[in-house]
Amino acid sequence: MSEKKRVRGASAFVALGILLSRLSGLVRDRVFAHYLGNSDAAGAFKAALRIPNFLQNLFGEGVLSASFIPVYSRLRSELDHKTAEKVASVIGSVLALFMSVLVLLGVWLTPSFVDLVAPGFTGEVRLLTIQLVRILFPGVGLLVLSAWCLGILNSHRRFFLSYVAPVFWNVAMIGALVLFGRSHSQEQLAVDVAWGSVLGSLLQMSVQLPFVFKAAGRLRPLIDLSLKPVRDVFRGVAPVLVSRGVVQLSAYIDGMIASFLGASAVASIAYAQTIYLLPISLFGMAVAAAELPEMAVVGGGTDEARAKLRTRLISGRRSIAFFVIPSAIAFLFLGRSVVSAIYQTGQFGAEDTLFVWYILMGSVVGLLAATWGRLYSSAYYALGDTRTPLRFALVRVALTIGLGLLFAFPLRPYILMFFSMVPGLRLPTLAGMDLAMGAVGLTASAGLAGWIEFLMLRRGLRARIGASEVPVSFISRVWGSALVAAGLALAVERYAFDFGTRELRLAHYNVEPILVLAIFGLSYLAFTAILRVDETRLLTRRFKR
Repeated sequence: MSEKKRVRGASAFVALGILLSRLSGLVRDRVFAHYLGNSDAAGAFKAALRIPNFLQNLFGEGVLSASFIPVYSRLRSELDHKTAEKVASVIGSVLALFMSVLVLLGVWLTPSFVDLVAPGFTGEVRLLTIQLVRILFPGVGLLVLSAWCLGILNSHRRFFLSYVAPVFWNVAMIGALVLFGRSHSQEQLAVDVAWGSVLGSLLQMSVQLPFVFKAAGRLRPLIDLSLKPVRDVFRGVAPVLVSRGVVQLSAYIDGMIASFLGASAVASIAYAQTIYLLPISLFGMAVAAAELPEMAVVGGGTDEARAKLRTRLISGRRSIAFFVIPSAIAFLFLGRSVVSAIYQTGQFGAEDTLFVWYILMGSVVGLLAATWGRLYSSAYYALGDTRTPLRFALVRVALTIGLGLLFAFPLRPYILMFFSMVPGLRLPTLAGMDLAMGAVGLTASAGLAGWIEFLMLRRGLRARIGASEVPVSFISRVWGSALVAAGLALAVERYAFDFGTRELRLAHYNVEPILVLAIFGLSYLAFTAILRVDETRLLTRRFKR
């Protein structure tokens, strides 16, 4: 099998695993929305979940991807399996010890954490958030160790299991919602789901461990910081921790600002985030995760190596753009159908759908930049450079803070004016919308900051390995196909369903949005095939196989 086909196959396995985990996440959020809607309990749970997620992202996959996987992959490529086993053992042991201490501190200091990430919460909502965070914290250590498992399995090119493992986490929470949703109050149900999250974290780690031991060999508890590869890993940890912390801080600043916009804004941003992270994870993460071990082995010290890196980046950017551009168009023009198909049930009504769609519109601004940025960051990590992405991330955070405050508060009246004046749009008839609509500005401003970060990443990498630009003809064909497909889907939505389908729409609430989205997707593939976009041909061939 050629190298290019192997990487594409790996990307497909990563994407399939992420797709299954994200689909289970959508089911989880749909069941969550059915029972909790945009209530105070929903806002408290979504805010509480941010704190352990922050630590998981900080100490888990991000650090391991940037520091552990490149070192471990190189040792395996040099056939130094004994040293690779020791490095994996030491990193796992240190992570387990460190996270045990961190979880204990986290449970103790929870009130301070809550005041930092949700300073706008007061009274019963604040107390419930504190209770939920304390329950969720023990799952953090398990999820970080799960990310260690992911790092080992990825280095052995066993991508599917590690990315599908979060399905177990989602299933545990779905089980708690279904089991207690009808009999418990919303506040107690949020507590039940938190305990389900801890159980799911244990399942997510446990399902990977047998395969980790089979792939990595003789792993055992070991603390040995004298090994040079171990020191190399920890040498890269500090800048990556700061870099990842800065990126996570950017999201948490948005959360802090959102807490002053109301609990419904916090919950709605979380609902929208589940949707717009789907293409980022499926395509940005899938391509970057599959490419990282390969780029780490290649390096970039010679002209030939730099040429290979450029080829990988261009191919990765094309693959990402092919899927992310139509995702952005769908969120912008068909977002109401997307949100309705996923969430509109039970306590989550049509006005909630409208509000989440508007937040989703704001996320469109930075969708492509976020996915391309993941790929470029992986290229820096493969080159052993963890400091350059850190500098650019600091710029992004500064912009996120400034633009977020600007869009959420002083410019919020203009956002309200926009949605009240544009034909076909209106303000949701929910309590507190004059304030909560600042959430739309938060996601849009974060997208602007993301574009500036990506442009800096691209410029810095161009100076080291040369240009890695995607042809304008390719981008224009993809954008054109997506826009025409969206126009066709909107026409069907607006006119075709108005004749003879009213009973169908009333009897089966989500039939119409699902059909509209199916028409959009099939039309996009048809138009890109007509315009001879190579990615469509490759995708069709893969499905045929």
